[in-house]
Amino acid sequence: MISSKQMKDQVCIVTGANAGIGNVTATELAKRGATVVMMCRNQAKAEVARQAIIAQTGNSKVAIIVVDFSSQAQIRQAAAQFLANYSDLHVLVNNAGFLAGNERTETPDGLETTFAVNHLGYFLLTALLLPMMGQTAAQSGIAGRIVNVASEAHRFGVKFDLANLQLSTGYSGIKAYCLSKLCNILFTRELAKRLAAAKLNLTANSLHPGGVNSNFGVDANGWFGWMFKLLKPFFISVEQGAETSIYLATSPEVAAVTGQYFNKKKANSPSATASNDRFAAELWTASEKLTGAKYL
Repeated sequence: MISSKQMKDQVCIVTGANAGIGNVTATELAKRGATVVMMCRNQAKAEVARQAIIAQTGNSKVAIIVVDFSSQAQIRQAAAQFLANYSDLHVLVNNAGFLAGNERTETPDGLETTFAVNHLGYFLLTALLLPMMGQTAAQSGIAGRIVNVASEAHRFGVKFDLANLQLSTGYSGIKAYCLSKLCNILFTRELAKRLAAAKLNLTANSLHPGGVNSNFGVDANGWFGWMFKLLKPFFISVEQGAETSIYLATSPEVAAVTGQYFNKKKANSPSATASNDRFAAELWTASEKLTGAKYL
C-alpha cells in the first residue's frame, strides 16, 4: 500500500494533464502528496481539472503552466516559468499527445504538427528541464524519473526514414501518429543511454497505455477514425490506461530501471525498428537540429 505521503517532498510535471490518462496520472501523484505542475494547452479546462484534483485529493499543491506543444517558443517559455518558480524536479511525465486528420499541417516553426507535438515536444521540454532534474537527484539522493507515453501504434506500418521524419511524402494522419510513437521509444532508448554515460541519477522509460476510452482521437477521420469509433466501447478506462504511467513515476520496483518499454506495468520488447540503436542516435541528432537543443 502506498502511503499518501510517499511523495510529499517531490515535484512532478505532467503534460496534457487536464484530461484522459494525464489527468488521472496528475491526480494519483497529488494523492501521494507530490507537488504537481500541470502543463496544459487550455487555461480554462486546466483550471477545472486542477480544482477537481484538489477537491479529490485534499492536496492544494497543484499548479498550471499553459503551453501549446506545437510551439517551441511556448515550450521554452513554459520551462522558463517552471524554473523560475521551483527549485526541484523529481518526475517528468511527457504525456501530451496529438492525433491529426489526413490533411498535413505545419506548426508556426514550419514542422509537421504530429511530429512536432508528440516527439519534438518531449525532446525539447526534457532538454530544458534536465539540468534541474540532475541537480535535484544529486542533492536528494532520489533517482529522478522521466516517463514518456508512447504506444503499440509504433508497430503499425511505420519505417524509420531519416529523410522523411515529417512525412513530406506519403503523409496520412495515422501514419504520422504511429511514426511519432516510434520516435518516443527511440528517444527514450537514446536518452537512457546518454543519462547512464553521464552518470546522472536519472531514469527514462516509455510505455504503452493501452486502448483508452477517452476523448483522444475522437475527431480523427478516414478509416482510422471509423475504426476508433467502432472499437471505442471495448477500450479500457482512463484509470486503467494511466496505471503504467503511475507505476513508472512512483513504484520502488522500477527506481533503477531505465531504457525500457512497458506495457501493463511489465517491461516489453518494442519492434525491431524501435530497438535499433543507430536509428535512435540518428533521431537524436536530427532532433537537436530541429529544436536547437543540444544536451548530454
